[in-house]
Amino acid sequence: MRALTYHGQGDVRVDNHPDPRIEQPTDAIIRITSTAICGSDLHLFDGFVPMMKAGDIIGHEPMGIVEEVGSAVKNIKKGDRVVVSFTISCGSCWFCEQTLYSLCDNTNPKPENAEKAMGHSPAAVYGYSHLLGGIPGGQAEFLRVPHADLGTIKIESDLPDEKVLFLSDIFPTGYMAAENAQIEEGDTVAIWGCGPVGQFAIQSAWMMGAGRVIAIDQVAERLAMARNHGKAETIDFSETDVLEKLKEMTGGRGPDRCIDAVGAESHAANQVTAAADDLKQTLHLQSDHPYVLQQAIMACRKGGTLSVPGVYAQAVTIPFGAAMNKGLTFKMGQTHVQRYLQPLLDKIMAGEIDPSFLITHTEPLEKAPEMYKAFRDKKDGCIKVVLKP
Repeated sequence: MRALTYHGQGDVRVDNHPDPRIEQPTDAIIRITSTAICGSDLHLFDGFVPMMKAGDIIGHEPMGIVEEVGSAVKNIKKGDRVVVSFTISCGSCWFCEQTLYSLCDNTNPKPENAEKAMGHSPAAVYGYSHLLGGIPGGQAEFLRVPHADLGTIKIESDLPDEKVLFLSDIFPTGYMAAENAQIEEGDTVAIWGCGPVGQFAIQSAWMMGAGRVIAIDQVAERLAMARNHGKAETIDFSETDVLEKLKEMTGGRGPDRCIDAVGAESHAANQVTAAADDLKQTLHLQSDHPYVLQQAIMACRKGGTLSVPGVYAQAVTIPFGAAMNKGLTFKMGQTHVQRYLQPLLDKIMAGEIDPSFLITHTEPLEKAPEMYKAFRDKKDGCIKVVLKP
């Protein structure tokens, strides 16, 4: 089969790989019909996530047709059309029983790597480094899906792929980010990052009763989408002092809820700071850029909540004293996708949201390497890429 393969920082290629096969009775094999490039895939592409190896198949936002199932699979069968959750969860460990699916104890085959880095291992994730299992990813023609009964949702309507594909990751991720923000009726919600997760966080904040949504970015197309489709007020951080503007917009109090939908590759408005941190990064003194976290802590109102769906891989320096003295609540983590699959599919079916608004580019799998660069460099208005194997 053809699959997008990691060859080192900034180097991904579509190569030939053996077709996947059933390895466990709970497995299924999916023929991929649509798969997407996630913003967190750029963290791999740019070398921010440790333990990637040359030859790894990447990608974790797939859907397709079931080609084969293991003997223990009960919920899906050959010919079914399914979306695949990006987190791999067993369904039977203590964490899965609490619906904390992204914290599954049993799906990372090499938990010792994550335990050394984090203290404990979370769930395995498709195509996302050997820190999280080294499981072949979904930017490919075929995918092996472990624990397929829990890890897929059947699409029994004629909705096109484009309307349901993002159930795999970014719609549940944006929704859980808004849920973690503990939004109350009438709250002012500030969201850093108007990429795909940020756009769904905007939509979800409104669903949860926000009174105002303020979106922060510097990319004109993303800000326009946040305004025109998301009905958000916007701040261009390249032109405006974000902290001062948020104070002005909230009468000095600050936003009630703040969401960091950027993560490890956030950009600093202060280019001197950015250059200094890039040097530290080169010297391996600091791995992740924490500018959004730093800013959100300082901006959030006293007693507010900071939600972090943005991916961080290593250490950051943040004003923790400010967070403690302001009494902030932090909620974060990889998404418990399986918890949200049916409720969010129901919202799509009911016409409450059409997730396809996000798609700016649809391309064949063979064009994936150039689309990674376009997505990273914000070229040609690129906000979300769907690949068609």
